[in-house]
Order: sequence, then C-alpha cells, then structure tokens
Amino acid sequence: VQLQASGGGLVQAGDSLRLSCAASGRTFGNYAMGWFRQAPGKEREFVAATTWNAQNTDYADSVKDRFTISRDNAKNTVYLQMNSLKPEDTAAYYCAANWLFGRFNEWTYWGQGTQVTVSS
Repeated sequence: VQLQASGGGLVQAGDSLRLSCAASGRTFGNYAMGWFRQAPGKEREFVAATTWNAQNTDYADSVKDRFTISRDNAKNTVYLQMNSLKPEDTAAYYCAANWLFGRFNEWTYWGQGTQVTVSS
C-alpha cells in the first residue's frame, strides 16, 4: 500500500482544515487507517484511527471533539477533518495503514507528511 497525504497548510487559530490520504492498491478496504503527527523537536504521536469498515474510531485526548477521521473505501481515501485548530496542532501529519486497529500497534505503511501550521 502506498499512501499520499495532502491538504496541509497555514491557517489561523480557530480555523478548519481537511487532510486527505489517498492509497494505492485494491486492498485499501482491508486496512485500519490512522493519522499521526510530529512537531519539531517532539516525538511522533497518535492522532486518530479508524477500522477498515469505519465502525470503530479512536482519538487522542488532545484532538477529541475537534478532529474527525473518516474514510471512503470506494475512493481509497481516508480523511482527517480538523476543526477549532490550535497553535499546538502545528506539526507534520502522517497517514498510516495497518492490518490491525489500535494506536499502540506498529503501523506498517506510512505516507509522507503534510505540514499543518496554525498561527495564533
């Protein structure tokens, strides 16, 4: 599976952005999908994940109620809708795919990052 993330940009605090991650391969629908982020000087952290059929989702406490992960298996795409953005959301955002759902699993496939910068 090859993953291509897009949709990052420079926004102001309180704004919204939607990230997209397009996947290649016909087995996209079999994978759990996740979003992670890494700010300069910090470790990569989990943001959100969804099961292959979107019946289960998981969010980091820091983004719960502000971010929403969704997927369209027909389009081989996973999304991250980010609302009420804060300066602390500034990071490179990465999408990932894995057979198993769960933030603590070792995710197998990674896309390149898309930068999100939130100004105060």
